[in-house]
Amino acid sequence: MDLSFSKDELAFRDEVRAFFKESVPPAIRQKLLEGRHTSKDDLVNWQRILNKKGWAVPHWPKQYGGTGWTPVQQYIFLEELQAAPAPPPLPFGVNMVGPVIYTFGNEEQKKYYLPRIANLDDWWCQGFSEPGSGSDLASLKTTAKRKGDVYIVNGQKTWTTLAQHADWIFCLCRTDPSAKKQTGISFILIDMKSRGITVRPIQTIDGGHEVNEVFLDDVEVPVTNLVGEENKGWDYAKFLLGNERTNIARVGMSKERLRRIKDLASKVMAGDKPLIEDARFRERLATTEIELKALELTQMRVVANESKNGRGKPDPASSILKIKGSEIQQTITELLIDVIGPFAAPYAPDDEAGRNEFADWTTQIAPGYFNYRKVSIYGGSNEIQRNIIAKAVLGL
Repeated sequence: MDLSFSKDELAFRDEVRAFFKESVPPAIRQKLLEGRHTSKDDLVNWQRILNKKGWAVPHWPKQYGGTGWTPVQQYIFLEELQAAPAPPPLPFGVNMVGPVIYTFGNEEQKKYYLPRIANLDDWWCQGFSEPGSGSDLASLKTTAKRKGDVYIVNGQKTWTTLAQHADWIFCLCRTDPSAKKQTGISFILIDMKSRGITVRPIQTIDGGHEVNEVFLDDVEVPVTNLVGEENKGWDYAKFLLGNERTNIARVGMSKERLRRIKDLASKVMAGDKPLIEDARFRERLATTEIELKALELTQMRVVANESKNGRGKPDPASSILKIKGSEIQQTITELLIDVIGPFAAPYAPDDEAGRNEFADWTTQIAPGYFNYRKVSIYGGSNEIQRNIIAKAVLGL
C-alpha cells in the first residue's frame, strides 16, 4: 500500500494551502491561534467564503454540491484546513445531517435542505444525547407519536452543542415504544422555532456556553420531516456517528498545536536554559509526535481503503481514529500547560501586573485544557469505541 502523495496530489495540496493563506480572515485566524471561540458570525462568514469557492461540502456527491475530489484530496483538504488554522464548516450540517439527508432522504428534502446547509443559511444542532442516554444512546426516551399528519414530540436532549444559535435540530425519537430499543427509533428534523421548544444553557468547566439542554413539550412536527423510514433511525445514526468519529481525529490541528508548543518551549526558560532543551520535556514531546504520526498513517490507510474500495458503510477503523485522536488532543493541552506553567492561570485583562509576554496565548490554555476533557466522551465515549473495535475489527 503506497501511503505517499503523488505529484498531482502534492500540487493540489499547494493549491489548498495557498487558498487558506489568502482567504481566511485574519481576525478569525488569530482567534484560532489563541485558542479562543469563534462567533456565529465568524463561522457563517467563513463557510460562505468556502461555499463561494465550491469547497464548503467537498466530501458530498457532486450532484449535491460536492467537489468530486478523491478520498486522498479530501484528506489533504481537511489536514490543511486544520493546520492553517481555519474553522471547519459547521459539522452538524455538513458532516452529520447533510450526508444522512442525501443518503436516506427523499428528493424534496435533498432539494430544500442541502443547498441551505452548504451556505449555512440554516444552523443545525444535534439532538441525540439525553439525561441517562449518552453512550447508551439506544436507551433514549424522547417520543414522537404520530397524530394525523404530524408527530407530537416530547422529551429532553442534553449536551446540545451551539443549540443557542440553531435554526433546526435533527433528533432521534422513539416512534415504537414496544420494539427493541435499537429498532423503534426514527430520525426527525425539527424547526427550533416550533412552539414547545425551550433551550437552556449549560455552563462548562472552562466557563463557556457551548452546550445546552433542549426541552420538547408537545412539539408538533410535520410527518414530512421524517428522514427515511420510520423506526429505521438507529441505522441512520450509526452512519452519522461513523462520519463524526473519523473527523474527531483532527491530525492537522494537532500538528499545528505541536508546532506552537515547540515555538513557545524555545522561548520559555526552565532554569538557565529554554524548556525545549529539557530532556524529560523533549521525551514527552517526541512520544506525542510519534503517536501522532502513527495516527496519521492509520488515517491514511483508511483513506487508501476508501480510494480502492469506494465509500460504503463507515469503516470501523474510525473508532481507532476517534480514540487515539482524542487522547492526543488531550495530551497536547497538557503539554501546553507544562510549557506555560503558572502563566496558564487566567488573569484579569485590565490587570497589567498579571500580563506576560505570552498573554494573548496563555489566557486560553487553562480553559482549553479543561474543555478538552470532553473529547474522549463525545461522539461515543472511548470505552464504547473499544467495544466496537473488539466486535467489528477483532471479531471478539
